[in-house]
This record gives sequence, structure tokens and C-alpha cells, in this order.
Amino acid sequence: MKKSILLHTCCSPCACYPIVELQKIGLYVTLFFYNPNIHPREEYQARLDELKKYIKSLDNVKLVEGPYEDKQWFELTSGLEKEPERGKRCDICYQMRLEKTARTAKKQGFTHFGSTLSISPHKKAGVISRIGNQLAKEIDIQFFDKDWKKADGFKHSCDISKKKGFYRQNYCGCIYSK
Repeated sequence: MKKSILLHTCCSPCACYPIVELQKIGLYVTLFFYNPNIHPREEYQARLDELKKYIKSLDNVKLVEGPYEDKQWFELTSGLEKEPERGKRCDICYQMRLEKTARTAKKQGFTHFGSTLSISPHKKAGVISRIGNQLAKEIDIQFFDKDWKKADGFKHSCDISKKKGFYRQNYCGCIYSK
């Protein structure tokens, strides 16, 4: 059985470095674009379009588009609008996106699931790790647990992004963090 990963990502700048590293260790990479937190819709579409354009230039990388469940996201984060970035709202957002990734990966026969979220210095890698490992046990699928910003991962992603001329946003996508 070939080892494969469904890798949640929110944009090309966050995905570029992890793709390279995962391919180096022999994983077949499929990106999962599931981001009901990204607003406005134009921002969501800009990130998706950039990702589609980028993966056309890559060998053996596919893309699965998840549904845009923004109403569900707003319901889950209701009452947390004033939370700071890295607060309780982010934990709920990580949970929502990682759970959808894990369930989709299991259903589609991937051996692993993971996320590029930890590449950002603004994201809590420990919380992402805890949620991912908990979901792995619940759903019976391997979680690729990696803090992508370590060993200059964030710097590498910035360098690749600059070289490729990626559209790079200045907020995580959540309307409340904008």
C-alpha cells in the first residue's frame, strides 16, 4: 500500500514547503482545501485559485476541494467574535477543519492526514497536535504530526512564496482577525 496524505491547507504560501518535505519522505500528497473560516468569499476564492494554479506546476500533487460551510463555522464560533487571534475561536476552527480532513482522508482511503496550519507563527502547534492525535485515535487513521515552522519552515515557505510570486494575504482568513 502506498503511503498517502490528505493535507489540509489554507493557501499556497502555507502549502509549498510541506509539500516538498512530504514528497522527500515518499508520501503521495493530496491537498485538501477546506476553509469555511475564510471571509469574504472573494478572499476564499483568491486563495483557492492561487492554489489551483500552483499545483498545476507540481508533479503528483492533487487537490480535493471541501465544501464552503461558512454558516456552520459562524454557528460554531458564535459568541467568540471578540476573542483574540490564538484564542478559543481558533481552537474551534482547528477542530472543525482537522476533523473534516481526517474524516475525508479515512473515507477516501488515505493512510495519513495532516495540516499546514502549524507553519504559521500565529497558530498554536501544540493545540493542532493535540486535536490531530485525538482525531487519529477516534477515526483510526494516522495523523502526520509536524510543527512546520520549526527548522526555518516558515522562512522556507516565505522564500518559496516570494520566488513563485504567490498571492500572500495578511490575515488568517477569519473575518474577526482581519
